[in-house]
Amino acid sequence: MPETSPGVRDKLDPVWKALSDPTRRAILDLLRQKPRMTTEIVETFPHLSRFGVMKHLDVLREAQLVDTRESGRQRLNSLNVTPLRQIYERWVTPFEDLWSSQLLRIKEKVEGEEEKRAASRRRR
Repeated sequence: MPETSPGVRDKLDPVWKALSDPTRRAILDLLRQKPRMTTEIVETFPHLSRFGVMKHLDVLREAQLVDTRESGRQRLNSLNVTPLRQIYERWVTPFEDLWSSQLLRIKEKVEGEEEKRAASRRRR
């Protein structure tokens, strides 16, 4: 697992920043369903101005979570899952073995206790 010193920027920092905002996560959820024109995204968030939605899209693009293709005056935005996969591989995968072994130990302990109780009941 790569190690970074405190204060050193990581290439995934923009992704974490983008994911920290609930509106940006909602935009990603929307794009997970299908690619959308910018106008569709703006209409989905009536409490935000067009400018506000565009700023959120800019952060998502900077993090490479959204790809935008221009067609004339329209922009088609689509989800790019690669940065999410990179976060998963870096931050989740290394801990899977740890959690699996911990859960296995808990399972074995619970099953052992159940076995002891069953044996105790049989003796009565």
